[in-house]
Amino acid sequence: MEPLTIGYLGAALLFVFLAAGIPVSVSMGVIGIGGMLLGAGPLLTMGQLSVLPFWVVNNYAFAVLPMFVLMGVLAESSGVTTQVFQAADLWLRRFRGGLYHAVIIGSAIFAAVSGSTIVNAVVFTRIAFPQMIKFGYSKSLSLGAIAGAGSFAAMIPPSITMVIYAIITEQSVGQLLIAGVIPGILTAIVYLGGVTILVRIKPDLAPPIEATVTWPERWRAAGQVWPILILMILVLGGIYTGLFPPSAAGAAGAFGAFCLAVFKKRGFRGGWLTSALRDAASISCIIFVILIGGLLLSRMLVVVGVIDDMVGQITAIASSPVSFMIMASILYIVLGCFLDTTSMMIVTLPFLFPVVTALEIDPIWFGIVLVKLIEISVVTPPVGINLFAVLGAVGKEADFRHVALGVIPFIFFDLIVLALLIIFPELATWLPNKMIQG
Repeated sequence: MEPLTIGYLGAALLFVFLAAGIPVSVSMGVIGIGGMLLGAGPLLTMGQLSVLPFWVVNNYAFAVLPMFVLMGVLAESSGVTTQVFQAADLWLRRFRGGLYHAVIIGSAIFAAVSGSTIVNAVVFTRIAFPQMIKFGYSKSLSLGAIAGAGSFAAMIPPSITMVIYAIITEQSVGQLLIAGVIPGILTAIVYLGGVTILVRIKPDLAPPIEATVTWPERWRAAGQVWPILILMILVLGGIYTGLFPPSAAGAAGAFGAFCLAVFKKRGFRGGWLTSALRDAASISCIIFVILIGGLLLSRMLVVVGVIDDMVGQITAIASSPVSFMIMASILYIVLGCFLDTTSMMIVTLPFLFPVVTALEIDPIWFGIVLVKLIEISVVTPPVGINLFAVLGAVGKEADFRHVALGVIPFIFFDLIVLALLIIFPELATWLPNKMIQG
């Protein structure tokens, strides 16, 4: 069987399996094993099955993934998220649309210790949405702001999405995490500017809040935010200065989040630690199982020869870095309507990353553009995972129509940032290059 025929057959079967509701890890693993049996024989297939899963879970470099997951879960358990939003709310309340701004800034800060877009979206739905409705804010735009700002966790380090990209493409986790700082801040700034323009054009989206806030209240609330800022400096500063590698940075961040949770909870009462450890283990196991399935599929594509033929076809269509970036952007935006983010990356990167290498595209730049596309995909109807996370958290107070309409302006804001990242690659590469030189 020709390599491309195996590739196309595998892709078709993958979509059939996913449509049938078979877990993506199982789907990719079965197709990978079947393709290797057809194209390379049972000896090589059994060799890959005996080595690859153990290599994934035993690789010290991958320890950063469960450590970042644990840090986010412990930080959320500590209740610091509520304090971050309350501080942003008290400082920004006097501005028109201040609660939208508070959600955006609060999400950006919490993203620096979370790493999960779903956690961000759910947490801010619970703490911010009731406040926004109480003060007469637009239900749709409020939900859209929460869902959109929740996606910051994909870009602002520590990002689980970036770690997965680094594992699949064998890139530096530290460089990728640092590369996300400027694009993450840029996205938050574009969101803030866009919301400011929206509420000026349509004042009924954000009625003025009459409640007064004293300066002592503001400073007291700001004083509650310092622990999360210390965690940010600990993790990012340690990676940037080379004080410790990303794996150790994740462990340091998880320990810092643990100390913060113990301090906030005043001990171990209530079983919060057991619950946090269980959640972190569950999330990490799911991600690793998906990674194993995806790497089996990727290995099959390489050993059978699908990749070489596919690279030739794609480079014939997109012969320059910019044209390839535009083509990849369209592909991911369309796929984001139907697939979850981890599955989308693991399914497509084995095909696309060899093209990135062939066209001599900076893999860090491509990774940041890909993460921005992931941010767009998590809020793109009909299968944007953040939309359903918000709906699940809000209960019966809203329906899918509200959140789907409300998120449209934020998709537009993300497209602006995406265009800037493609036009100006230095937005993604400048900071990690400085880190290398330092």
